[in-house]
Amino acid sequence: MNNEEQVTVAQQHQRLMWQCRRGMLELDILLQGFVERCYHDLSATEKLTFDRLLTYSDQDLLEYFFQQAQADDKDIANLVISIRNAITP
Repeated sequence: MNNEEQVTVAQQHQRLMWQCRRGMLELDILLQGFVERCYHDLSATEKLTFDRLLTYSDQDLLEYFFQQAQADDKDIANLVISIRNAITP
């Protein structure tokens, strides 16, 4: 990986971490923890799904992560399960 690619990867990581900062500590912990531990292992399609997930409201995300509701979008619902399984004990 050359310096330009490293900068781009670092910038993308920083952008993701910023987008994962939400209005609720619980969401910050789940989303930022997932980016730190698992994001790099996602496929390109899963990364796009994660970007879409970050556009959801905090209230929707809270309901999805704490199993009070399920996303209508199958890809989002599956990613929520993956995040929950990767981050929670």
